[in-house]
Amino acid sequence: MVVLILQRAPASLRGELSRWMIEPRAGVFVGNVSAMARDKLWEWVVRAAPEAGAVMVHSAQTEQGFRVRAYGDSTREIVGVEGLQLVHIPQRKRERDTKATDESAP
Repeated sequence: MVVLILQRAPASLRGELSRWMIEPRAGVFVGNVSAMARDKLWEWVVRAAPEAGAVMVHSAQTEQGFRVRAYGDSTREIVGVEGLQLVHIPQRKRERDTKATDESAP
């Protein structure tokens, strides 16, 4: 199983991906493709849309049962800790988000 989430992706890229996977929500693709096809699709996404953000989650023989790949500008980072993939939100992003929320409150 493969889940691919795109942000700021051109319509042409989304259309091409819909040949291989279904798009149940805008920018979210789900499919069951071979490892080779999955890797080729990832290379194609990175090459075709350098300004886009992308996250791919796919089944793998790991403790968690999946792997995560991320590309592009994101407020979250994928980090490896003792064989596990975890999501890290950098401190400065959290501070900026908290400050913006505090300033918008009445």
